[in-house]
Amino acid sequence: MVVLPVFLQAPWVRLHPFSAAVFTTVLVAVGVVLGSSADEQRNALGQLLVGFSGSWLAGCVFWGWLRAHPVLHLPVEAFALPLAMTGLNGRWRLACSFYLSSLIGTACTDLMMALTGVMKFWPSVVTAPFDEAPELLHNAGMQLLHPFQLVGLALAAAVIIGLGQRLRMTGENWEMAGAVLVTTVWVDGLFLLTALLQPGLSGLIE
Repeated sequence: MVVLPVFLQAPWVRLHPFSAAVFTTVLVAVGVVLGSSADEQRNALGQLLVGFSGSWLAGCVFWGWLRAHPVLHLPVEAFALPLAMTGLNGRWRLACSFYLSSLIGTACTDLMMALTGVMKFWPSVVTAPFDEAPELLHNAGMQLLHPFQLVGLALAAAVIIGLGQRLRMTGENWEMAGAVLVTTVWVDGLFLLTALLQPGLSGLIE
């Protein structure tokens, strides 16, 4: 569920953002049905789907219509933050913790993009013509290979992984949240590798 938005949702949203956004209703419906089950595994899967649906819808809205405005990325992703915060102590706490951990991962990614200077490439990459976009994305990725940026990324990854490992020891719900944070680091690393070696497969460009 952490990997899907990068490599499946992004291409779908590029082709048809409205249908991708409408698919949120399917995720919520299936999640609610499974989440109401007495079976523990089905209940957990249903809650994860409900939590994931919040991130999915936010991703569809942003990448479908607002992707040239990186300053709006985190606010759009955080649209369900009040609901998730209030639901942490309810029966849907697993869904809420999944959404919140995904949001924290997104915030960390955006922060490091800003601190390393690659955020400025964002609008030009996502709006460039097809034949120019891969090179622009590759050049943006190359900016992260300088020593200062690499040290910063390594420190950030270590902090996030450490936080994720600590969360995984605090209980069932936060164990999953910790796993989401750790996975976010690997997904970001995979995305960077893709941007450097095969930009067209990143799912970000037209």
